[in-house]
Amino acid sequence: MAADADAAEVERLYELGERLSSAKDKSELAADYEAIIAAVKGQSVKAKQLAAQLIPRFFRSFPALATRAMSAMFDLVDMEELAIRIQAIRGFPLLGKDTEFVSKIADVLGQLLTSEENVERDAVHKALMSLIREDVKNSLQPLFKHVEQGSEIREKIICFLRDKVFPLKAELLKPQAEMERFITDLVKKSVQDVTGSEFELFMGFLRSLSIFGDSAPRESFQELIEIIQAQADLNSQFNVSDIDHIERWISCMYMALPIFMRGASASKFLNYFVKQIVPAFEKIPEEKKLDLLKTIASSSPYATAQDSRQLLPSVVQLLNKYMPGKKVDDINHNYVECLLYTYHHLAHKTPNTTNSLCGYKIVTGQPSDRLGEDFTEHYKDFTERLTGTEETVRAASKRLTQGMADFSKAISSAKTEEEKTKIKGDQQTSTRTMRSYNNILAMAQPLHSKSPLFIGDKKIALSWMEHPKKPTATTAGGKRSQPATTNGNGPANKKGRGGMHNQLVNRAFEGLSRGGRGTGRGRGRGGRGRRGWGGYR
Repeated sequence: MAADADAAEVERLYELGERLSSAKDKSELAADYEAIIAAVKGQSVKAKQLAAQLIPRFFRSFPALATRAMSAMFDLVDMEELAIRIQAIRGFPLLGKDTEFVSKIADVLGQLLTSEENVERDAVHKALMSLIREDVKNSLQPLFKHVEQGSEIREKIICFLRDKVFPLKAELLKPQAEMERFITDLVKKSVQDVTGSEFELFMGFLRSLSIFGDSAPRESFQELIEIIQAQADLNSQFNVSDIDHIERWISCMYMALPIFMRGASASKFLNYFVKQIVPAFEKIPEEKKLDLLKTIASSSPYATAQDSRQLLPSVVQLLNKYMPGKKVDDINHNYVECLLYTYHHLAHKTPNTTNSLCGYKIVTGQPSDRLGEDFTEHYKDFTERLTGTEETVRAASKRLTQGMADFSKAISSAKTEEEKTKIKGDQQTSTRTMRSYNNILAMAQPLHSKSPLFIGDKKIALSWMEHPKKPTATTAGGKRSQPATTNGNGPANKKGRGGMHNQLVNRAFEGLSRGGRGTGRGRGRGGRGRRGWGGYR
């Protein structure tokens, strides 16, 4: 009997659907459409599945019943039967042609991204993309709202945006300037509480937009920097025990590097380092000190003269700590390399500041030359430390050179691939260390002069930065080999606009002392909950 009733109900719905299809004035058949909507409350699974097809098909013909029809569709996607849910999901884009309901439909579809059924999730993806193509603004707003408010589905939403929406920005964001501004505002609200990898994703997307491209005004780059500054918590008091904040600051500095290159100001980051981080530097965990010094070294070429004057005393203070006054067995060559590199680039912009710090006699004709004051002791102490550092590094370099000669033999005699891999890793470490030694010697040598010439160009390549391979020589009539492309999924691997800058960030992150993307959650500053940064690299 139940089967007969189901068949009769399905047959009745088919008749209603055919009558509506053939009617010239469908508005006269509102009772038929109401009957189709009512079938959603019935017992027949097949009838509900058919109703999920028919409700969207005739939805626009009955505006007075739109709310009831929409409510019925929402009931359908909440049912246990997979076939019913999928049919309803596929019908949502037809309902979305009515602007009034787009946001609500997008919100519901966004919640369905959590489905564990592949076929259902695929249907949701297709329905959402159809909806977004129909109405970008009203579709994306509720999705970003879930991210902004930290709802349970935020991670699913972010994955959807990353995989489906962001790659189609050229197609979806039209008119370009207006829509890029619209989505930028959505992103800015969404990144207030994100993990490191999520922030990387969103910032990579923003950097790929034309409004932040190479021809964009300086104000656009400053806007990006301000987003990063907010993420780095530059208005908060530095807490040396808050590792999450330290990692957040380090990661944000590296992310800001390509934007500093394009003219945005590094002042707030550098001032924070001077006023907040340097006074607590000795209490910072050892594994984070080097990361901090690397960020400062990398950003020093983009410091202004004013920033350089403020930062130089702190750099000299740290140099005096880590450069020995006489030859010793070993030094922290990574620290010294970073500090000397930073010192040169800052001093290049404001050379006479070093007169009072290091006892030099650099004449610029400004009162800040302070040539009438005696800083002989400063000069003596600084150059003695330079000499002690150079002697220590030369001795260490000699020992390292002798040891490096044995690597080739060790690799050939290794019995397993695991042994070879370890030896090659040690060889690469030694090579980087040798580059660091050479850099220290090259940067220390000119500083013995009473009026040194500071290195302010790219003559020195930091040892921990990736060194590009020399281009392959061409044969007669041949073409140069094309550079290899990276096929990663992360935003830093995007092709096209900003690629060079993204490569810089990649190289910088490779130099960090500890890897691993974090997605853990923690509690931030200022009394509000915040997702743990976890080392964004």
